[in-house]
Amino acid sequence: MILGSTTGYILMGAIALLGGIVQQRLKSKFAKYSKLNLQNGLSGREIAEKMLTDNGIYDVKVISVQGRLTDHYNPLDKTVNLSEAVYNQRNAAAAAVAAHECGHAIQHAVGYSWLQFRSKMVPTVNISSKIAQFALIGGIFLVNIFPQLLLLGILLFATTVVFSLVTLPVEYDASNRALAWLENKNMLTPDEQYGAKDALKWAARTYVVSAISSIVTLVYYIMMYMNRR
Repeated sequence: MILGSTTGYILMGAIALLGGIVQQRLKSKFAKYSKLNLQNGLSGREIAEKMLTDNGIYDVKVISVQGRLTDHYNPLDKTVNLSEAVYNQRNAAAAAVAAHECGHAIQHAVGYSWLQFRSKMVPTVNISSKIAQFALIGGIFLVNIFPQLLLLGILLFATTVVFSLVTLPVEYDASNRALAWLENKNMLTPDEQYGAKDALKWAARTYVVSAISSIVTLVYYIMMYMNRR
């Protein structure tokens, strides 16, 4: 067995630990740059609205949503959804998040291929991820007498792995668009720009860890299936 049970558990535990460390670093970075007030005095909402206008996008609304780190772009109703803190605050962290979500809106407007691919995968992933849980759990218990169930779980789980990999270029590209606009339009001071870049860098690393974790988990299930007795 390439990935024994003990080795697999240790590896997945290590990745879980890494994920926790990255999450903590992300929270500390956002807390730090939330104290770095913007000299231009613009709120996250104003940053987002200006970025959309500068890119010729007039059919996307910027709205406030409840929660923390709940920021996202919804391509279905064309809304940039900013958490209450980001929407109202005027600091480097808020500017980074607002611009990043607008980066997704720009991707949508220009037909960015990776975003289109990910959007098409969403319905399939939503269904397969739910079924995969039951198939994998049942497949593990019945691996010796009904291995086909585990194989089904593996195939379904593989779609979520592909989704996590496709998410990487989408997120990195959105951050690159955000940082380029902030810099080219001289929206931030050098210190503020560095803070925005550092915050988005750690945010992107959470997606990297998630992708690695999903790959390792998939390989573990595949080895379990291949080495069934």
